[in-house]
Amino acid sequence: MLRRYSVSLDLSQKACLVVGGGPVAERKVHSLLECGARVLVVSPEITPGLESLSGEDRIDCRRRQYRTSDLEGVFLVVGSTDQETINQQVAEDGFTRNLLVNIVDDPSKGNFFVPAVVKRGALTISVSTDGKSPMLAKKIREELETVYGPQYQEYLEMVGSLREEVIRNVQDPEEKRKILESFADDRVLGLLKEGRMGEVKERLLSAHCGSRS
Repeated sequence: MLRRYSVSLDLSQKACLVVGGGPVAERKVHSLLECGARVLVVSPEITPGLESLSGEDRIDCRRRQYRTSDLEGVFLVVGSTDQETINQQVAEDGFTRNLLVNIVDDPSKGNFFVPAVVKRGALTISVSTDGKSPMLAKKIREELETVYGPQYQEYLEMVGSLREEVIRNVQDPEEKRKILESFADDRVLGLLKEGRMGEVKERLLSAHCGSRS
């Protein structure tokens, strides 16, 4: 069996089509909007949440059945209806146009699927079972959410800023490497896991100040 190639897509200002207007489609729409996509929803009926997004001009909405012409100018399409024939047509039309295609209820019909994801700011942890057991991926994601709390977002924001300063100001390659490694040494990560952010910040700032001495 061939392995899947994992990627992270930049969907900023990319035209994405969601065919379907139910709760699952709504979740897909929110995920796409979070990534900066331009979203079009095609469905005769839509949820109140999608209705609200349309009313706020955050998405375009066509209240009718899917047409092949809806794929014009689209980068990515998600088939999320409760009708297998429509989802199959979406997939076939998408493949004909060399588009990225995700069929929610049967990932094998598309050419990509969306993993279960834990996000903490710049930290993204993806869990995939290649579509064999989405429920297992969900369970593992829920476990990871308890391990990697919101403090990781704060940590990465601080480390990202300090890292840029070190790269810009420290000329010696060996010294630079040691400082950057110290930002994620076992002691720092242990404190981070325990949520002791005050001590984490102290150690990061100490290592950073040492780079300027």
